[in-house]
Amino acid sequence: MIEGSCHCGLVRWRFEGIPEGATACNCTVCRRYGALWAYDFEGERIHVSGPTRAYIRGKMIEFHFCPTCSCIAFWRSQIVEEGGRLRMAVNLRLTEPDAVLHIPVDHFDGLRRFEDLPRDGRCVGDYWF
Repeated sequence: MIEGSCHCGLVRWRFEGIPEGATACNCTVCRRYGALWAYDFEGERIHVSGPTRAYIRGKMIEFHFCPTCSCIAFWRSQIVEEGGRLRMAVNLRLTEPDAVLHIPVDHFDGLRRFEDLPRDGRCVGDYWF
């Protein structure tokens, strides 16, 4: 299990188990946030608590941040999938580094091609010093 929180501690999340990868996306929003995302579904492997405010981009995605310290905590899809599931991702940069150092980083080209790029062998620890 991995846990994260915003800087002031008001917003928290929990990811059950260890994510297979941490995604760095270069879309117009994610590149500004600098987040590393771990994906699953709300209420399954991901649990969030605390009040948030959301930036809603179009009709597909909500980016949730702490109303006090403004840390971006997670995103949630606005598209309900089969079985009423909501896809979401938590920002792994809100954890203590030792909890995620070994997780491989995946790159997603959300700016031009909207596709996964090949892994380059680097892990989260290679980006934090």
